[in-house]
Amino acid sequence: MADDAKRMRELIDVLDKAARSYYVDGKEIMSNYEYDALYDELEALEKKTGMVMSDSPTIKVGYEVAGEIPKEHHSRPMLSLSKTKSVDELKSFLGEQKGLLSWKMDGLTIVLTYENGDLVKAVTRGNGETGEIITANARVFKNIPLSIKYKGILTVRGEAVILYSDFNKVNEEIPEVDAKYKNPRNLCSGSVRQLDSRITKERNVRFYAFDLVEADGVDFKNSRDEQFKWLRSLGFEVVDYYVVEAGEIEETVHRLEKFIPDNDIPTDGLVLIFDDIKYGESLGSTVKFPRNAIAFKWKDETKETVLRAIEWSASRTGLINPIAVFDPVELEGSTVSRASVHNLSVMKDLKLGIGDRISVYKANMIIPQIARNLTGSDTVESPAVCPVCGGETIIKQDIDSKTLYCKNPECPSKHIKRFVHFTSRDALNIEGLSEATIDRFIQERFLKDLSDIFKLEEHKERIVNLEGFGDRSYQKLITAIDKAKDTELYRIIYGLGIPGIGLANAKAVTKLLKTPEECVTAARDTLLSVDGVGEVLADAFVEFFKNEKNICEFNDVIKEVSLKTADSHQSDVLKDLKFVITGSLEKFGNRSELKNYIESLGGSTATSVSANTDYLISNDRSSSSEKSKKAASLGVPVISEEEFDVLVKEKKMM
Repeated sequence: MADDAKRMRELIDVLDKAARSYYVDGKEIMSNYEYDALYDELEALEKKTGMVMSDSPTIKVGYEVAGEIPKEHHSRPMLSLSKTKSVDELKSFLGEQKGLLSWKMDGLTIVLTYENGDLVKAVTRGNGETGEIITANARVFKNIPLSIKYKGILTVRGEAVILYSDFNKVNEEIPEVDAKYKNPRNLCSGSVRQLDSRITKERNVRFYAFDLVEADGVDFKNSRDEQFKWLRSLGFEVVDYYVVEAGEIEETVHRLEKFIPDNDIPTDGLVLIFDDIKYGESLGSTVKFPRNAIAFKWKDETKETVLRAIEWSASRTGLINPIAVFDPVELEGSTVSRASVHNLSVMKDLKLGIGDRISVYKANMIIPQIARNLTGSDTVESPAVCPVCGGETIIKQDIDSKTLYCKNPECPSKHIKRFVHFTSRDALNIEGLSEATIDRFIQERFLKDLSDIFKLEEHKERIVNLEGFGDRSYQKLITAIDKAKDTELYRIIYGLGIPGIGLANAKAVTKLLKTPEECVTAARDTLLSVDGVGEVLADAFVEFFKNEKNICEFNDVIKEVSLKTADSHQSDVLKDLKFVITGSLEKFGNRSELKNYIESLGGSTATSVSANTDYLISNDRSSSSEKSKKAASLGVPVISEEEFDVLVKEKKMM
C-alpha cells in the first residue's frame, strides 16, 4: 500500500506539472498518449487502494487561471467528461436512447452570454469554477454573431479553435523554427487570452457551439438536436454532429475516423450526448463528470518497429533536436519512418539505443510519436559536435528539460533566414525552395553559401531519395533555379539582406550602380546621391561590402547568374508618376506584380494616397475604402487596370 501511495503521489505531481504547462502556459511537455497512460495508471491505483488525493487530476476539473485578465465565477460549474476508448461502451452508454455524436474539438472552451440580442460577455472555462473574461477578444472571432434576433438571455457554450490551415499560415510567418507554435490548441489559447484584441483578430479564431445552457421561452421539444438547429438559425456555427441510435454508433465512428486526416478543425476525439434533455439532466453528475455525456478517444494504432538511427536536426537558434529514424510502418493509412523526440530529456526518458524495438503511434492520428521503448538499451549519446558545421555543442538545462545547442555563431543552420530571403519572390524568386526544404538541405550539407543554391545538381542522387522528394520534385526545383539564373542586379542586391536595403532601395541603387563591380566599390557620397538613400542606408551598404566574406559570397553568386541589362526590362515611360493600388486585381496576379511592373517603367508606388499621388488604380469605382475616399477628397484620378494599360500605351507612343 505504501508503494502504491508513493506512486500515486508521483503520478499526481507529473500530471499536475503537465496540466499547468498545457492550460496556463500553452506548452505541451508530454504527448496525449503519455498523459493518458499516466492518468489511466493513477485511476487504476485509486480504484485498487480506495484512496483519492485531494489534488488528484481525476477529481479536479482543470487548472487555475493565470494572468492579468479579469476573472469571473461560472453560474454553473463547467465539468469535464468521462472518457472511453471502447465503441461498445458508447453503445452501452446510449442504451435505448437517441444521442448526438459530435467532434470533440481541441481548442479553448468559451461561454457566451447575449442580452437583448447583443453579445455582452464571453468567459473562458478556466478551472471549471472560475474563468477569464475575454469579451473584447470574442467580438473579433472570425464567425461569431455579435447581434442575434433572439432578445432574451442566451447562454451558449462552445469551442474557440484555429483551423489547421490558419495555424499553418501563422507558423509560416515565424522565421525561427523552434519559435513556431507546436499545435493549433496552443496558438488558440494564446490568441484568445490576449490583452490586445488586434492580435486575436489576426489569428482567425473561430467559435463552434456545442451546448445551449440558457434560452428562456423557447420550446426545443426536449431535444438537443432542435437546440442546435435553433442556434444555427441565429447565425451560430455548431459543431458537426450526427443523430444516432446504439446500432448506428460503430458505423458512424468509423466514418468519422476516415475523415480525420482531411479535417481542418483540430479535434481529439468524439462526444456522445443524450438527445433527450430532461433524461440527461435527471442523471445528475459526479464530482467531476456530468452523466449525460461521454467522450470517446480512438485507441492509438501502435506498431512495433526497430530504431535504426538518431538524426540531429539543427535550427536557426542553434537548438539541435533528435529525430528517430526507424523501419517504415503503416500507421493510420500512411507509411511513417521518422518521429521527433523533442529534446535530450525525452530521449533519455525513452532510454533509446540503436537497434531497440520501439512502439510508435500518431498523436491525434496525425503526428508520429514514440509511445515506448520495449528494449531500453539507453546507448544513444548526444553529439559533441554540430551535425551541420562540426562546431562544439553545449547542453543547456531549461526549466523542464535538457536541450542541445551549437555554439558556432557562423553555423549555416543559424542562417536559414538568409537563404529564405535570398530565394524569396522579390529576390531570386525560386519556387520549390520552401523554408522547410532549405532547412533540410542545410542539414544534409547541400547548402553552406548562397551560391550553393545553383549547385544542387551535384547532389541529385541524394535529393531524389530524400523523404518527400523524388525525380519530379527535383526536376521542378532545378527548372526553377535555372529560370532564376536569368535575373536583374537589383534582385541580388536586395536578396543579400543588407541592413535597411529594401526592394525599392535596391532598384534605385542599381539604376546608378549598373555593375557588380560598381556596387562593391561604391563610395558613401555616391550612394547619398540616390533618391531615398540617406546616411544610415549608405553606411550600411558600404559596411556590407567592406567585409571580405560578403564580397566573396556576392562574387560567387554573380558567377552563377546571367544579369539582364538595365534597359532590357526598364524604361522611363512612367517617370515622375506615382501610383497607389487598392482592391482586387484581374490582369495582374497580385499587387506586388503590378507594383514591380510600374517600377520597371520608371514609375513609383506608395501605400497611401496623398496630394503627390497621380493615380489610384482600382477596379471598383464604387469602393468605400479609405484610399478611395482619400482620392475623392484630393481629386486624385481613379483608373482601372484596363485604363492603366491604355495610359502605358499612350506614354510609350509619345
